[in-house]
Amino acid sequence: MFGKRSDGNSIQPGSAIPPSPGALAGGAAAAPAAAKAATVPDLQATPAGGQRPTAQAAPPAKPAPAVDHTRRSENYYDIKSTIFNALIDAIDLTQLAQLDREAARDEIRDIVNEIIALKDVVMSIAEQEELLEDICNDVLGYGPLEPLLARDDIADIMVNGASTVFIEVNGKMQKTGVRFRDNAQLLNICQRIVSQVGRRVDEASPICDARLPDGSRVNVIVPPLAIDGAALTIRKFKKDRLKLPDLVRFKSVTPEGATLLEIIGRVRCNVLISGGTGSGKTTLLNCLTGYIDHDERIITCEDAAELQLQQPHTVRLETRPPNLEGEGSISMRDLVKNCLRMRPERIIVGEVRGPEAFDLLQAMNTGHDGSMGTLHANSPREALSRLESMITMGGFALPSKTIKEMITGSIDVIVQASRLRDGSRKITHITEVVGMEGDVIITQDLFVYEIVGEDANGKIIGRHRSTGIARPHFWDRARYYNEERRLADALEKAETRNDGNE
Repeated sequence: MFGKRSDGNSIQPGSAIPPSPGALAGGAAAAPAAAKAATVPDLQATPAGGQRPTAQAAPPAKPAPAVDHTRRSENYYDIKSTIFNALIDAIDLTQLAQLDREAARDEIRDIVNEIIALKDVVMSIAEQEELLEDICNDVLGYGPLEPLLARDDIADIMVNGASTVFIEVNGKMQKTGVRFRDNAQLLNICQRIVSQVGRRVDEASPICDARLPDGSRVNVIVPPLAIDGAALTIRKFKKDRLKLPDLVRFKSVTPEGATLLEIIGRVRCNVLISGGTGSGKTTLLNCLTGYIDHDERIITCEDAAELQLQQPHTVRLETRPPNLEGEGSISMRDLVKNCLRMRPERIIVGEVRGPEAFDLLQAMNTGHDGSMGTLHANSPREALSRLESMITMGGFALPSKTIKEMITGSIDVIVQASRLRDGSRKITHITEVVGMEGDVIITQDLFVYEIVGEDANGKIIGRHRSTGIARPHFWDRARYYNEERRLADALEKAETRNDGNE
């Protein structure tokens, strides 16, 4: 009545299923594999004497729909929980790590097929295949998150407890039908993610920043701080790294604006990228770093390493949180101060948010031209004000005018990125820091984005325009790098666009 494993050993009802000689291993975290985002229909148990399905491979699944709004039934999760618990009892977790990922998946699938037969659960081949995929993801990957991580059109994944998952697609929030078995499974996956980069998250340390193997940024906050279960936020990186021509294609900037940004990155201007949350600051920073010469030594400092620099001479540094005793933390300021001793040619700070602003400005002003960083601000003028505030809050007893003079002598260009209310992302300002008049920092806009209105579908209508400045403040620097002709051409073409000749 009960099925037999391929090695001929019979399995008794109610007994744990022994692992095969190649056995499974340990629930150790591995890089998430591409997974299907299909919906599993409701599953029903077979009455006594019902026929069991055969375990054979399902045909390739169709591509995932843009959004899966269908919710799986409670009966599906009950069946999955039963099979998963039986699997954990049956496998030898001490041997799973000895297998590569594909071999481990094959072993898991064999045992799950055996359990399905023992439990007298009837389902179609497609349903069985999707259940097998779900359970493999639970054991080897990131569980219900795998189908979402496999989709390249998702920018953010937001998990608000075990039963609520939102995603951002095309700048808009959408609720999904994805859910976790319970809060314990969600917490386990959070711990699996952060442990890969040497972090931990638990009651003693309930907040954590980490990253996935592809560089996607992860933030976790767990109970008791998160009341309704662990809150997990993933800022996904596209598999194909965006470049400035892609931003032109998405109409985030004009071709002339892209040329200007390329020259700014090439001629070693000190750049500050400003913008709100989700406005595309890190993406834009990655684009600008693409024009750094490959013979330059670059050192990056980040809270969670996510920059994707392509230059061969790059050193990546990452902060470290305190240990259980509250000691051993390495702050962003520690990294910036240390990298000054590492003979950098360019220093790139993933996000400036504290007293490290002072050290970055010092670096920009002492021979490390071409350094870059990002910060949260809603306009170039506000970015300068925030920079001054961060230095003041760092405990530096300096007069306001001295700080402003340091900012003026260090920052060459501020690039403002914004996410508009229709979800589109635009580069709204390319602004030069010119100097000071009295106690006021003087800036001038080279490019701005003007909103004209919106269409019948609620999409913002606007245009990028040049402000008519034909000789930017960094002209001499461009001439030093033989880029003055391209710079003049880009500004002249931008003037032509202003006249309406697209």
